[in-house]
Amino acid sequence: MPAIPSNFKTKMNELLLEEYPSFIQSYLSPKTLALRVNNLKLSPAQFQALSHFQLRKVPWAEEGFYYSESDRPGKHPYHSAGLYYIQEPSAMAVCPILDPQPGEKVLDLCAAPGGKSTHIAARLNGQGVLVANEFTPNRAKILAENMERVGVTNAVILNERPQKLAQRFSGFFDRILVDAPCSGEGMFRKDPAACSEWSLENAARCSERQGEILAAAIEMLGPGGSLVYSTCTFSPEENEQIIERLMEHYPNLELIPPPSLRLFSPGRPEWSKSGNAALANTVRIWPHKAEGEGHFIALLKSDLSHLRRKNPPSRNANLAPKESVALWQKFASENLPKLEKQGTFIQFADHLYLSPEGLPDLSGIKVVRPGWHLGVLKKNRFEPSHALALGLKPDQTQKSLKLTAQDQNLFNYLKGESIRLAGDKGWNLLCVDDYPIGWGKHDGSSLKNHYPKGLRWNY
Repeated sequence: MPAIPSNFKTKMNELLLEEYPSFIQSYLSPKTLALRVNNLKLSPAQFQALSHFQLRKVPWAEEGFYYSESDRPGKHPYHSAGLYYIQEPSAMAVCPILDPQPGEKVLDLCAAPGGKSTHIAARLNGQGVLVANEFTPNRAKILAENMERVGVTNAVILNERPQKLAQRFSGFFDRILVDAPCSGEGMFRKDPAACSEWSLENAARCSERQGEILAAAIEMLGPGGSLVYSTCTFSPEENEQIIERLMEHYPNLELIPPPSLRLFSPGRPEWSKSGNAALANTVRIWPHKAEGEGHFIALLKSDLSHLRRKNPPSRNANLAPKESVALWQKFASENLPKLEKQGTFIQFADHLYLSPEGLPDLSGIKVVRPGWHLGVLKKNRFEPSHALALGLKPDQTQKSLKLTAQDQNLFNYLKGESIRLAGDKGWNLLCVDDYPIGWGKHDGSSLKNHYPKGLRWNY
């Protein structure tokens, strides 16, 4: 059992009463291990047929599977190819409740490390726009890496304060997720460090910060839009009481009961200050009732349908010059004849991006990635990025090389080595079992390695 703080035990005993022994006993069970199949690449059925992992379905997530610790999916080429995202199973319940639809504008306001953002992106299926924001710079970098690995092509990644974003994106989004920074009580079994960082005072500070984040989120929600608030903590101060205050301050918000979810529990109105019965429409996931860690989820909808969405300004100071676009188009015509993707070409330094259309002006905003990173502009030529490779389908390329997950050539490639392999000269998209994993440039006898140095395997 993790070193659970004694005052946390006391608090939960007072809240749960006769249910407390079952709750505390759950900490003697091993943490749950699960992955979510990336629908941008393949279906769950296709992954089951392809994989040799020991998989069991996560009951509340059609893309989710429990796996065995011996499978080690994080050290498999399929992980490098973005076929799945290793994710805590309770966290997989959030995106289906948000229910993003292709073509919508969606914001994940506290997005790192990217589990829920990548789930949203899979549901959008490359259509519409996803803005994924993370305030902490190093976590924003991890978010960008995970979005790249799973092949997201319609996302903008930002590193800003929610309050500043609210000034630029007022009334802009159809759906918003606030997976709020919290005291992390639901992660004690998964992350023992969360135990040492926990205190009653920290839970109170988190509650105050969560209220500030939600106020900014409400400002960015469009007419008739939906907002999901979630935490990985049990604290009523960070859950029911947050939603209680939100509904008091914003009477236009309606708390929507989620679809019936087996193994989940309703919220606890008696843990709020007002006893508002509508708080039973929130969701609690308990580790002694479901095979997952602790989670809280609330779905709210704005009824301001009479208001008109604000139109953002369309100018952008970082539009790519025509010379840069011409280099890309030359590369694409020679190597990607079947690629059809709409957007705005953006250039930062010598890096070219395809940004989703319809965004407001992002000048003055800390942008980590303004869209799909296409590649780097060299002197009179274009060099494709790793993000471009992972966002493609094999049939969109002129030249590709397909290896099995067991091929030694594949492991040599992932280690950064050149490999002797027959192929056509020029840029080749290297694939593992038909799924892109990176670029190589063929000279007629061997493939020069272009797998990013920071991702290369050392095992």
